[in-house]
Amino acid sequence: MAALCRVRHRWKRTNCIKLLTRNLTGTFDYDLVVIGGGSGGLACSKEAAQLGQKVAVLDYVEPSVKGTKWGIGGTCVNVGCIPKKLMHQAALLGTALKDAQKYEQWKPAVQNHVRSLNWGHRVQLQDKEVKYLNIKGSLVDEHTVKGLTRTGKEIMLTAKNIVIATGGRPKYPTHIPGAVEHGITSDDIFWLKESPDVALECAGFLTGIGLDTTVMVRSIPLRGFDQQMAGLVTDYMEAYGTKFSWRSVPKSVDKLASGALQVTWTDKQTGKDQRDTFDSVLWAVGRAPETKTLSLEKVGVKLNEESGKILVAADESTSVPNIYAFGDIGEGRPELTPTAIKAGKLLARRLAGQTNELMNYDNVATTVFTPLEYGCVGLSEEEAESRHGKDSIEVYHAFYKPLEFTVAERDASQCYIKVVCKRGGDQRILGLHFTGPNAGEVTQGFAMGFQCGATLTHLMETVGIHPTCAEELTKVNVSKRSGLDATVTGC
Repeated sequence: MAALCRVRHRWKRTNCIKLLTRNLTGTFDYDLVVIGGGSGGLACSKEAAQLGQKVAVLDYVEPSVKGTKWGIGGTCVNVGCIPKKLMHQAALLGTALKDAQKYEQWKPAVQNHVRSLNWGHRVQLQDKEVKYLNIKGSLVDEHTVKGLTRTGKEIMLTAKNIVIATGGRPKYPTHIPGAVEHGITSDDIFWLKESPDVALECAGFLTGIGLDTTVMVRSIPLRGFDQQMAGLVTDYMEAYGTKFSWRSVPKSVDKLASGALQVTWTDKQTGKDQRDTFDSVLWAVGRAPETKTLSLEKVGVKLNEESGKILVAADESTSVPNIYAFGDIGEGRPELTPTAIKAGKLLARRLAGQTNELMNYDNVATTVFTPLEYGCVGLSEEEAESRHGKDSIEVYHAFYKPLEFTVAERDASQCYIKVVCKRGGDQRILGLHFTGPNAGEVTQGFAMGFQCGATLTHLMETVGIHPTCAEELTKVNVSKRSGLDATVTGC
């Protein structure tokens, strides 16, 4: 996807040195060296240090194409979850005058909060006696990491085990003329000095803060999510003011003499080329793993040739002994901060000999912070049908109206609940989907039930909290198969 905006208002020489460390780990400088100071890498390093391991973390942010750079903490803290949700909140509060006064200077407030988190991470590493090195790391062998400082000096570190947790960065469609020269990505959107002269999430809060925003969709929205729910999200966004250009493939981006960007694209429905001008072009076409500068092939770490991600086993081990990888960089792993944090802690405990527990990547809850939030856990309806067969699942659903929407007379036609169950027996819940206010908060609570084998009966026996949106999940009883009206009436 590409998000397009029009503004309605402005707002060497190499020296080699040896890092001197107290040798407490036999023949190695460290028990563990972690390359990558994002959420997962920091969690792994701090957990290992807490368990008595001698640990070092290497973290270095390569500036984006546009020169944007940031501090320790990785994507989530700096250019992902944290600033995204704060800007989402700023957009939601646009009509709440009292709260909006606190958010009217949202940009410096968001950036200041991110910087405070950068500092907090450094303090935590120091408190836990984890050595923090702001250098770019690469592998020399299964026990050696080479670090490169900003001034070109090399630092060699040895470790019993090495963990790679470098995450990923947004991709540019380099085959499109002008895409790199004139476009930006989510790496840049939160740090722009002016309002622009994850695609739907960015488009949602850009619309919410007053920018005329168009989303260009090549195929389907929210790939990998339940497509009925994705349709409700985009329907709400269109009503909310975001424009969509469906089945459109961008061809080029040209900068005009006026400074505006002219985007040319092909409408796949008509086969004709179209063009329009925008102030900014934001590319949201996926992420690429940060593996190219790690010298993985040199030491024999195997990658998925198509995705570029590291092939990992259930215990996060790679094809090379003593080298581990997890988080966004691991093939087949969810690209979610909480999974990286938990996986990192469990890996640290296993390497310290404290446990044999493996990360469970099944039924991980997540939320899309679009103007109408969408939270889910488990299988989509499409996945459930594919795995179990259409006749072997039962889908219960409901359209409801949040209390918050009543006095304001807001349209609630996209506020929807879907519970996908195994048909027959105790009707084990396979997937739960929710669009509405505070979807993340709602979904987080019900996610625990999945770890306990939740069934429809369990859901029906749960007493709801009144009046809340979450209670509607405990009352859902109409199946799609029945054909009955699923609109909730009354309390």
